[in-house]
Amino acid sequence: MTSAALSSAPAPSQRPAAAGTAGSARPAPSARGSRSTRTAPGFFTSVRVEILKMHRLRVLLVTALLVIASVALSSINLFSQSTIKSFDNPAAKPWAMLLLGTAFFNAMTGAVFAAVLASRQTDIEHSGAGWNLASTSGLTPGALCRAKLAALTVVIVPAVVIQNAVLIVFARMMGISVPLDVGPWVTYTILLIAVDLTMCAFHLWLAAVVENQLVVVSAGLLGGFTGAFMLLAPASVARLLPWGYYAVIIPARFVTSGDKTGYEYISPPSAWITGFLILTTLAFAFATHRLDRIER
Repeated sequence: MTSAALSSAPAPSQRPAAAGTAGSARPAPSARGSRSTRTAPGFFTSVRVEILKMHRLRVLLVTALLVIASVALSSINLFSQSTIKSFDNPAAKPWAMLLLGTAFFNAMTGAVFAAVLASRQTDIEHSGAGWNLASTSGLTPGALCRAKLAALTVVIVPAVVIQNAVLIVFARMMGISVPLDVGPWVTYTILLIAVDLTMCAFHLWLAAVVENQLVVVSAGLLGGFTGAFMLLAPASVARLLPWGYYAVIIPARFVTSGDKTGYEYISPPSAWITGFLILTTLAFAFATHRLDRIER
């Protein structure tokens, strides 16, 4: 074979390369790499979107109905004749009595309240393929759950404050003339908000991993019964269960000493409550990050 024939032979085919600096060749970026550069919407943008969903889902209406029901249940004792006689007696501590009564009903309804809100806010993602739509915009399921919790916080915080404020105003209208014990009521309101948010975080995670929202609501009902039972259980037992913290945070109790009975204020165990809140926060962060590994 002559040198002319060799020179006329076709060169072997080469893979296309992208020109680099100083003539160096680099592989062209893959489509997968280009998708990974897609920026996810900001956290506050996601929260605003969740708040807009609330208007369509009528979450505010549901919250208002739950607050009205809670106030109605908590104020039942105000119509008792024995309670009415103590309205002007500082020694009877009518505000402590009312606080203990509302804490009992909050223990029963708090978990249900959180379950209903979490289920309503999350069910739309299952029925409308919201998880897939969010992922196409770069929002992972875990990040979406965290945005939902932040949005529901905007609802839960004023709901609890309004609930206790309306109850106090109604008690004044019913005739309680003893000065309000501001400290215990403020303490209980703040701690109740914190426990409600932990319950909401748990039910949000449950609503995300389970498509059947009846499971979420049933868990809320079971939590309500457990929370009410923990009011009668020893404090050492109540501190071991999440629903028991509806009882742990109460800054009042009913005491019996010989022939005397009455109400008194106490200091909730701040170390246990702080530990519980930190633990549940870390658990929710871990659980929502695990959601990102679940294929939908």
